Amino acid sequence: MNAVFFAIVMLSFVFALINGTPAAVGQGALDGAKSSVDLAIGLVGYIALFLGLLKVVEEAGGLRFMARIIRPLLVRLFPDVPPDHPAMGAMVMNIAANALGLGNAATPFGLKAMKELATLSREKGTATNAMVLFLAINTSGLALLPTGMIGLRALKDSADPAAIFPPTLVATACSTVVGILVAKLLSRASWFAAPQVQREADAAVAAATEAEGAGSLLPLALFGLVMAAMVMVVYVHGEVASAWILPVLIAGMLTVGFVRRVKVYEVFVAGAKEGFELAVMIIPYLVAILAAVGMFRGSGGLDWLMEKLGPITSMLGMPAEVLPIALIRPLSGSGAFGVTAELVDTHGPDTLIGQLATTMNGSTDTTFYVLAVYFGSVGISRIRHAVPAGLAADFTGVLAAVAAVHILL
Repeated sequence: MNAVFFAIVMLSFVFALINGTPAAVGQGALDGAKSSVDLAIGLVGYIALFLGLLKVVEEAGGLRFMARIIRPLLVRLFPDVPPDHPAMGAMVMNIAANALGLGNAATPFGLKAMKELATLSREKGTATNAMVLFLAINTSGLALLPTGMIGLRALKDSADPAAIFPPTLVATACSTVVGILVAKLLSRASWFAAPQVQREADAAVAAATEAEGAGSLLPLALFGLVMAAMVMVVYVHGEVASAWILPVLIAGMLTVGFVRRVKVYEVFVAGAKEGFELAVMIIPYLVAILAAVGMFRGSGGLDWLMEKLGPITSMLGMPAEVLPIALIRPLSGSGAFGVTAELVDTHGPDTLIGQLATTMNGSTDTTFYVLAVYFGSVGISRIRHAVPAGLAADFTGVLAAVAAVHILL
């Protein structure tokens, strides 16, 4: 993100020289810094609410429930990893936590999974097929609850903050499927030669997969059908149906905790405290990116970029204003969030630009950041096909978000 931040600021300076807009550039930086603090303070309540609810679900066993649903699929996707190996358990918990929107819980599981996957490789420093596939799933932005974007839309007075829930589900599902397919296909290419892995457990893997049978995938299939049915209901009934998403989510999450005898109030408050700390923590990142974007807008550079790329992106149904999110999202989550907030504030949450921005931000992840953190934690220097797999998922997420918003909203 260092290079991106520096590049935006320097481009703003260049455009200020060309267009003679130094005063506008300076004012843009000041306005961006001020709006970033206003945004973060306004989000405190929404972030605290959602993290409180997620904490209740986590304490009620929601994470373990999701892990049981996902595990039979992962056993088939990762044939090189023994079903009873610690790496499998860590991957299951990581993906389940990401799906529930528990990013803070997902990262430790992800680092643990990468460490355990490294023990299965005979070529240290080289990513195995399992490592690349695991990273592709993470960078695809698989998430069932786009809580951050719903909170942002609510802050900006959206008539239906949860309207992006169905299109985000569609976009993130498409992104994940393509990420998995590309990772699997490229793993067979000769120029991405796979390192050797320990094969002692092949018999155990085959036996475990056979013992579980196709029936073990039934809960996951039913869960997928429920998600698809919800999307169809919103598509058929529109705003009448989508308006019920948030009330049902809140009531359902608290009910699960109550039935599971969780101390709902105490646990909710503990989660809300984490949300407050998170909202304060993101202020410096928002100041940096929104000040830079304000400078770029004031210099006239953003108008020039939209003028040049607008005809191309409009053919895809994507306004040029949304393009910066597609470019920044693989590099920085906080940067993409800042750009999204700026677009929603400028154009409104319920406009096409606002809906596209929040859906795109909620359906992809920070590919290069995840690669750097996860591979860096185990000293992987030869990453093989991890970047093309991750970027394929990002590109698909952008296109799928555009299509889903146009169709569903």
